[in-house]
Amino acid sequence: MSDGLSPTRPGREASSTPRATLSVIVVAMNEAHDIRDCLESVRGLAMETIVFDSGSTDGTPDLCRALGARVFETDWPGDGPQKNRALAEARGDWVICLDADERLSPELRAELERLLAEGTPHAAFSTPRRSSFCGRFMKHSGWWPDRIERLFRRGSARFTDVRTHTHLEIQGTIGRFDGPIIHISMPDLHEALEKTNAYSTAGALTMAENGKRSSLGKALGKGFWAFFRTWVIRAGFLDGAEGLMLAINNAETTYYRYAKLALLTRDGKVAKKS
Repeated sequence: MSDGLSPTRPGREASSTPRATLSVIVVAMNEAHDIRDCLESVRGLAMETIVFDSGSTDGTPDLCRALGARVFETDWPGDGPQKNRALAEARGDWVICLDADERLSPELRAELERLLAEGTPHAAFSTPRRSSFCGRFMKHSGWWPDRIERLFRRGSARFTDVRTHTHLEIQGTIGRFDGPIIHISMPDLHEALEKTNAYSTAGALTMAENGKRSSLGKALGKGFWAFFRTWVIRAGFLDGAEGLMLAINNAETTYYRYAKLALLTRDGKVAKKS
């Protein structure tokens, strides 16, 4: 951990301050293939694990209960609203939000142990995320280093109210962890294409509700720029074949997001938020 905590000095007794508690929140749907590793990575560290499941048919809720999680089976209002629902159930002093395909690295777990034992003045912490695409951990392509805020003091942050890729709005200072979250993202092209469709649809709906407009020409331009940024500017070519596939995937997701937006606004299928 690079700041916010200091080791106990030799010869001094450790602080008598009670150890802080940690809640883990996870949102899931059909994640039985991933979520076990996620939950086991926090076993013995968190006082509670809270899973909000939105209609799994693969046994995810039962698996999570067997692993000791509190499970809530609900609808899917979107990424931000669902995570805020889970946050409302948390009782720990600190909260960490993980996706089902994420898990703590041993280095990050050690930093969390130290924070809970020693305390910190910070309201939240950022951590690097080490992500894989089609079986390869990416070192470039904009995926490393990929700093995200997932750990925060309860009451100091909420998630933005968006359908996909929400982020925290934090009140207070943010420290830095060095240990990464391990992210097993899109293990194959089948899942990559499924996420392209889901993310582009959610993104188009959000933009339409916010009064954004598009055209097929704009969609082509945005898609080309997404490829160029990933492959050239962010050195995706150094990630080999997987870097090329990721650049193409980013281009496709971006193109379809703007193309779907163009069709939604043309057909008047989405009402602008007032």
